[in-house]
Amino acid sequence: MKKVVFASLLAFATSTLCTMSATPVALAQDASGSQSSSITIKDPAEYNAYTNAIGQTTPAAKAAAIEAYLQQYPNSVVKKEMLAQLVGAYQATGDTAKTFDASKRLLEVDPTNLRALTFIVYVEKAQAAGDQAKLDQAAADAQKGLSATKPSDMSDADYQKLKDVATPIFYSTEGADDTAKKDYKDAIDAYTNELKSTKDPAGTTQGFELADTYYLGNAYLQQDPKDLVNAIWYLTRAAQYLQEPYKSNAEKAAEYWYKKYHCAQNDANCQNTLEGFDAIKQLAHDNIFPPDSYKPVAAPPPPSPADLAHQAIVSTPDPSKLALADQEYILANGNDDDAAKVWNALKGQTSQIPGVVVQATADSVQLAVSDDAKQSQKADFTINMKEPLKEVPAVGSNLTLIGTFDSYTKNPAMIILKDGEPKPAAKAPVHHTHRTTGK
Repeated sequence: MKKVVFASLLAFATSTLCTMSATPVALAQDASGSQSSSITIKDPAEYNAYTNAIGQTTPAAKAAAIEAYLQQYPNSVVKKEMLAQLVGAYQATGDTAKTFDASKRLLEVDPTNLRALTFIVYVEKAQAAGDQAKLDQAAADAQKGLSATKPSDMSDADYQKLKDVATPIFYSTEGADDTAKKDYKDAIDAYTNELKSTKDPAGTTQGFELADTYYLGNAYLQQDPKDLVNAIWYLTRAAQYLQEPYKSNAEKAAEYWYKKYHCAQNDANCQNTLEGFDAIKQLAHDNIFPPDSYKPVAAPPPPSPADLAHQAIVSTPDPSKLALADQEYILANGNDDDAAKVWNALKGQTSQIPGVVVQATADSVQLAVSDDAKQSQKADFTINMKEPLKEVPAVGSNLTLIGTFDSYTKNPAMIILKDGEPKPAAKAPVHHTHRTTGK
């Protein structure tokens, strides 16, 4: 996606900003020597060089003539205006490196020049490529652009046109910087302001604004706690306009989180049909921001661990008949009465306990027995040995021990057995030989 966005932004920035190339705020004396504005070029030779430079009809020729002028007259009274013209000329040639250099030189004499800041921020962001220091610099320059004020020599209309182009670029850069630093709250603010500052809604269906719509959805997922309502909206919005393969990725993400938010875990129909999601897609296609009618219904809360434990007790009144994993779950999560019923059925009973060794000494072995314990590599059973083991088992090995249930703790969940001993090795089968008598 990054290459596609970069290419579209380059075309967009070049075509738009070039139409607003700088015009000198003050023309020098004309050939008759009369002054046409408050800034006067007194040297006729310099004036001729100036008029020759700005009079060139092709961008390349104009850029070369301005460079020659600035080389010959480095302290000219119209240096700022000539550098602004140079930025426009290089931009028209499509030379990004020279446009960037000219913009930097312009900022040296005009630190808040919005046109120069726009191009510099755009290039700095594109070239950061994971370099946080470069991205920080781009964000700092973007902040300068957002704080810039209208020059006295620019009309309100021209300044507003430039702001309309520049502002989304600045907010996009701040959003990228915040995201890279995992500051998702500020990233959300930046991306939201970017979309709000885009005057033409169609602009959010392409280029970097479309990509940032997707990033905004992801930012809502990354914050703690997740904001699934907004995440679903912006991922769905992006999916309506992205090209493949990005479209499918955004659609799958939006559907996944919609299921998480809307469908109960055991509601197979909702999981398969995504009821209500088509209406959300249509809304997202037609609106940048969630309208009042966007009200996804949350799934009913799943049963609490205590509720699940109680359901297990109710469905199997004799706790001794429950599987070991269910007994452990009830001890760890059930209310006091349910846990007591299970423990009364277990205490003093001797059982085989199969699991994965998490920690072991000759006198005590800790096993991960439940699937959750194995996945997290945490012990949930401790077997204290009746006699020291002759050989300490290796961590990670599968082992079955025999022990008598002695005690347990709920937090951390741990069942403790005493009088542990290794499971006896299986007896080898007895082979009988049969003698045959020949006749």
